[in-house]
Amino acid sequence: MANDPHEQRYEPSYAGLRLMHVHAHPDDESSKGAASTARYVAQGAEVHVATCTGGERGSILNPKMERPDILENITEVRRQEMERARDILGITQHWLGFVDSGWPEGDPKPPLPEGCFGLVPLDEAIVPLVRLIREVRPHVLTTYDERGGYPHPDHVMCHQVSVAAFEAAADPERFPELGEPWQVSKLYYHHSFNRERMQRLHDIALEHGLESPWGERLKQWKPEPEWDARVTTKVVCDDWFGVRDQALLAHATQIDPDGHWFSIPRELQAQVWPTEDFELVTSHVGSIAPEDDLFAGLLVDAPGGAR
Repeated sequence: MANDPHEQRYEPSYAGLRLMHVHAHPDDESSKGAASTARYVAQGAEVHVATCTGGERGSILNPKMERPDILENITEVRRQEMERARDILGITQHWLGFVDSGWPEGDPKPPLPEGCFGLVPLDEAIVPLVRLIREVRPHVLTTYDERGGYPHPDHVMCHQVSVAAFEAAADPERFPELGEPWQVSKLYYHHSFNRERMQRLHDIALEHGLESPWGERLKQWKPEPEWDARVTTKVVCDDWFGVRDQALLAHATQIDPDGHWFSIPRELQAQVWPTEDFELVTSHVGSIAPEDDLFAGLLVDAPGGAR
């Protein structure tokens, strides 16, 4: 991979290739990997999002949306927000049908609510995703790392379900009633929320006399170089940061347009960190890290052949 991610902007056609992201809640598809999604859609790939829950227990994080009519209809509102984000990103999206677990607060934390996603037995929870994988037949699947990206019970469960379904979907002896087996070629974890990236965004904001939203968090964020070293794949996608931001804004209950998401101009973000970052966990095709493409090893029309 070139040292300068902008040195070569080769744009192959991804026609016929399929990418699936598995997320816990509506809005996660827009806050994690959305610019990469927009890039691949623009270059011909089919991108599908599986949303595990409806976000029914999510807090309203935009003060402008704290209204009785929103609170009373939060499930439908969040479905409508997801539809808008889906159309902005140019994806197809499927609800897996589980109920949001909510964010447990307190010390000790209270038990999760009965019937929520976080309490569904794993063999039961993977069924709709196995069915969807066999139907969509993605070449690449992304999900969260074993920490869930952050320790929300639905994010941790999403990780467990995704990894188990990735394996089960390829096994002809498991769930034969759910369709023909399909081997997803590559499995990735999201790693874009890493300390080095936030530090660089923080530093460039201060350099330009801007208030950084990351100062306090960075003080409490213990460096983990061994964790950051797990990144294998950096997808250059800054040309699609604007699409990402529009998809974020579609989730009006969750995203404050005056909040931290937009406090650092896109031009500065692109200058210091023009990529979204992933960890290649499993690959059934030949690809050599570091990569600059989730479809590395699957393309056959790139200069020089497959890569």
